[in-house]
Amino acid sequence: MTDNGDVEARPQRISRLTELAATSAPVGSSSGAADEERTDEAASARGEFARLLGAFRRTAVLVPFDEFGSLWTADFDGVRWICAFSDEEALARFAVARGEAGREWTYRTVLGARLLDVMVPMLPGPGGVALDAGSADGTVFPPVAGIVPDEVAVDLGGTGKQ
Repeated sequence: MTDNGDVEARPQRISRLTELAATSAPVGSSSGAADEERTDEAASARGEFARLLGAFRRTAVLVPFDEFGSLWTADFDGVRWICAFSDEEALARFAVARGEAGREWTYRTVLGARLLDVMVPMLPGPGGVALDAGSADGTVFPPVAGIVPDEVAVDLGGTGKQ
């Protein structure tokens, strides 16, 4: 950037994931210890989720197919979730829970990043990924900016963020 204004500095785009992981100030004007503790907990949770998302994006997961040869998905409150599993044991527990342990489950190994960046945008309407659905360790990667591509992210409305 020059002092005479000939060159404008281009703002560097910070990813929404970085925004999630950043510590933010508490909402409101009070600055008590309870507010600081809640802020620290929220920042810690955002950081933990950012690490979890990064690990998921780098990991190959199992994605089963339904009886029609399509990715196994589940609809919940207007969102279509691609079901993915961390390993064969997690998929087997899912099959048992559904009462379908006796049928053959066809699946494909897919990188988490490919599910979020390529497969979710192909879904009709908003979509995300449910990892190890039905288990105590299950995690969802919802259709919001910073997780799925911005063009298919759901606008959270009223928060000032997508």
